[in-house]
Amino acid sequence: MTPAASTARYRPMNFGVTRVNLREGAPGVRYLQAELPLGAFARRVTDYLVHWAENTPDHSFLARRAQLPGGQTGDWQHVSYAQALDAARSIGQALLDRGLTPERPVVVLSENTLEHALVTLGCIYAGVPYCPVSPAYATVSQDFDKLRHVMDTLTPGLVFAADGARYGKAIAATVAADVEVVLAQGAMAGRATGSFERLRQTAATPAVDAAMHATGPGTIVKFLFTSGSTKMPKPVINTQRMWCANLQQITLSLPVLAEAPPVLVDWLPWSHTFGSNHNFGLTLQHGGTLYIDDGKPTPALIGETLRNLREIAPTVYFNVPAGFEMIAQAMKTDAALRDRLLSRVRMFFYAGAGLAQPVWDSLHATQEAALGERIVMATGLGMTESAPSALFVNSPDVRSGHIGVPVPGMVLKLVDLDGKTEVRYRGPNVTPGYWRSDAATRDAFDDEGYLCTGDAVQWIDRNDIHRGLAFDGRIAEDFKLSTGTFVSVGPMRARILAAGAPYLQDAVITGLNCAEVGALLYPSPACREVSGLGPDAPMADVLAHPAVRQRIEAVLDHLASEATGSASRVARALLMTEPPSLDKGEITDKGSLNQRAVLKHRAALVAALHDGSAPNILQPSR
Repeated sequence: MTPAASTARYRPMNFGVTRVNLREGAPGVRYLQAELPLGAFARRVTDYLVHWAENTPDHSFLARRAQLPGGQTGDWQHVSYAQALDAARSIGQALLDRGLTPERPVVVLSENTLEHALVTLGCIYAGVPYCPVSPAYATVSQDFDKLRHVMDTLTPGLVFAADGARYGKAIAATVAADVEVVLAQGAMAGRATGSFERLRQTAATPAVDAAMHATGPGTIVKFLFTSGSTKMPKPVINTQRMWCANLQQITLSLPVLAEAPPVLVDWLPWSHTFGSNHNFGLTLQHGGTLYIDDGKPTPALIGETLRNLREIAPTVYFNVPAGFEMIAQAMKTDAALRDRLLSRVRMFFYAGAGLAQPVWDSLHATQEAALGERIVMATGLGMTESAPSALFVNSPDVRSGHIGVPVPGMVLKLVDLDGKTEVRYRGPNVTPGYWRSDAATRDAFDDEGYLCTGDAVQWIDRNDIHRGLAFDGRIAEDFKLSTGTFVSVGPMRARILAAGAPYLQDAVITGLNCAEVGALLYPSPACREVSGLGPDAPMADVLAHPAVRQRIEAVLDHLASEATGSASRVARALLMTEPPSLDKGEITDKGSLNQRAVLKHRAALVAALHDGSAPNILQPSR
């Protein structure tokens, strides 16, 4: 059932930005902004911490299950707002005692943990910049090239790691011998280390409070590295102004967040702006509680997420499309999950990639059957450089690909380029640039000071600009066939995933300078179920199974039947037997696929797909 065909009401939820202003600029340029003004916002995020510690000192700010032997998890351990402020002052004092500065910041190597959170609050309180690094750079990567790049770029004065055993090898390979290493637990052979408890037990003095009050809008809070495509990640400067402005912009756009202290159950990594600035920040701003989810949208870890959601009922729920896909499937048969998750949630929200419409529809169908109403599925567009949010949908009447209208206080510059329209950003939430990267900073902004995003957009409804914009792909990913026909990658990928649900998890579009469009298809766990070969069968055997190939060929047939020409017809495809590589930048730690990196590193496979020499090529029958 599609949204248009349903008469089910939505659980009530208001949107803040209902009208926009559009003005013309130079030929091919327009400027779009919200009518709703931004107004005043906080000077520093620590103001929120102090406020809630004074007004709701015993309210739980953060919680995580106890970590038990054998990788199991136990009961929830909580940190109140008063405890968080006390820890921030003590740890902040310890960092001040070490003379740390933007030139010698703190680098954090850790999953989302209570210790990680308290160290970062200490950094923010003392005005010492920090950088949460993707744990995968140290625990999954084999060459440590990206981690070495982070260390060389930032020259940290202190490295905090969650565990000596898990992070020791990476630290030994990338952290200079004269840099202090502090561990939450464990030890490192051959290297002296400090302990988190010693930082935590430091006696705070008036100096740390003075340091906090000396911070302001221009103070650097953190460095967040972009995920990178075919180049090394770039260090995005995040200031107090950026973060505080964006928290206010998000709240004005989605006022449901301020109606009551939010409760989040969240796995999204704090090394990424979605989990860090957005989710952690919103919890702190509104005095909510963030339950750290040690699960993840992977077959091995989704069980922990489902366990947490059966126990803790979020008021808003954030995830990436892969996570919502797994949850949608589980809710069909798991009544306990369905009842708890839907009991008080006011909004679902996805980001990081496009959510396939069949997954969206499945969630709504489950909600209608259980509640007689739907939960609003919200989304938007942003990036690390915009702290992160730039646009949000402003109505429940949206479809996959819609991104909505600009947040208050931000101006979008819409620039016509090569048959597409690029969206560019200017506002208080936009970064001043990349740390120690003057050339990259210059290249990122146009002559009017707008950040060039590389994202293409189009109107949802040209006759009603107040509905906002739809995502139209990444301009750098689009290409031409050898016939000169232009292929729009973003919409093509969305069509493939919609037609391929639930068997396809992602797709990379190929065909640059070739006669036809091709695709590298990443299968979902549903393919293993179709094969009937069991959980231990090699993926190559699963994907070669006639039943699986028949399902995917049916998808290609369906796409071919709807194609309007060579640019919208997938003429050949390969099912990928191995997952995308983190070391090669093909995937981020939040699970987003990097089209450009896959094409670069799988160039030989792409060539074999298009010259017909690759084995097991799939083609439509028509």
